[in-house]
Amino acid sequence: MNKYNRIFNFAAGPAMLPEEVLEIAKNEMMNYKNSGMSVMELSHRSSLFNDIITEAEDNLRKLLNIPFNYKVLFLQGGATTQFSSVALHLLKNKAAYINTGHWSNRAIIDARVFGQVDVIASSENESFSYIPDCSNLNLEGYDYLYYCDNNTIYGTKFKKVPNSFGIPLVCDMSSCILSEEIDVSKYGIIFAGAQKNIGPSGVTIVIIREDLINESSVYTPNILKYKIHSEKMSLFNTPPTYIIYMCGLVFKYLLNNGGIKAQEKKNIEKANYLYNYLDHSKFYKTMADKNSRSIMNVVFTTGNKELDLLFVEEAKKVGLENLKGHKVIGGLRASIYNAMPFEGVVTLVEFMKKFEVQYNV
Repeated sequence: MNKYNRIFNFAAGPAMLPEEVLEIAKNEMMNYKNSGMSVMELSHRSSLFNDIITEAEDNLRKLLNIPFNYKVLFLQGGATTQFSSVALHLLKNKAAYINTGHWSNRAIIDARVFGQVDVIASSENESFSYIPDCSNLNLEGYDYLYYCDNNTIYGTKFKKVPNSFGIPLVCDMSSCILSEEIDVSKYGIIFAGAQKNIGPSGVTIVIIREDLINESSVYTPNILKYKIHSEKMSLFNTPPTYIIYMCGLVFKYLLNNGGIKAQEKKNIEKANYLYNYLDHSKFYKTMADKNSRSIMNVVFTTGNKELDLLFVEEAKKVGLENLKGHKVIGGLRASIYNAMPFEGVVTLVEFMKKFEVQYNV
């Protein structure tokens, strides 16, 4: 066991953070840069915090190669708040949504409060186990196209960016941002809750093309207006200062370790190792179509509810936590975000092998 008795946390979020980041935060906890204060105690108007948030944005821009005509916002309210914010800014006539499960469906419900929302592609017919073909959608007359890139509950992921045919493309990247290289210029708005790959829960990153910032309904409250948050440099109201600091540490950690390209390679290796075992097992069954599999959330089952529950309890005893599947579909789920080391996946597979031998009767 390591010196802090840390376990392998396979939670879908809040998720693991890099230990190197946690060590830095620990060492700076009581007295940040000789200020005599913790970052948690710094004024968000102070020069020290201004340096923190400026550096965090600069490093995120480097990581994702964000074009100069995009703004980066550090907001509150979770990704869920963006379900309404997006519609309040972009929905004038009607919007097109791709429904690939629970979170995209939640976004559809919230957006319909403000206008017409049409589901133009869906995988509901197969319990959201696959990603529908979105290469040739009929988008005539729509204000924007919306989708959720990685579906944590169902373990599915878009392998190709949907063709938006020139209208703004909006994407919820909460559970896959920073896990792979992306072309930000293809999107109008990208948003992501922090608690998977970015940092602790409490911050939502919004990356928005400048020409879309002013497009808001007269009913949009100030706290949800992208324009105001952009003009105020994400300081319109008191931001979650410590969480932004932690996100900034993660950005620096990723840059110092090869950037997104290197991280993507590690993530693919982890996912392939786990999927390879699952594909050769006659005991476990994967729940996502092979062509739609996520490299962040691996969803599987023994096929027996009682055995699934026993699996979760037995795994805890050997330091493998939070492997229970989401209540919507049950089963088992291993979330292997950026901070999950390869060692954690190997340890999980070794446990799965032993469990299979013991209970495959």
